Amino acid sequence: MPVNLHVRNVDDEVANALKRRAAERGRSAEAEHRDILRQALITDRRADAIRMMDEIRASTAGRTHTPSEVLVRESRDER
Repeated sequence: MPVNLHVRNVDDEVANALKRRAAERGRSAEAEHRDILRQALITDRRADAIRMMDEIRASTAGRTHTPSEVLVRESRDER
């Protein structure tokens, strides 16, 4: 069942940005607001996580990495 949400005290800058974004996408500010909320709260975050992992992988490319099992073994041996 849909619910009505009311947001008070929104800065003029934010409200104007919402209206501009909505106009650019050919929809009402209300529809844009719903879409922003849906994306922020409902959208699957898996794609974001995969993209972040790819960025980390790319930023460490070419570096030598010690396998985790070696690090664990070394840590155990130190005890």
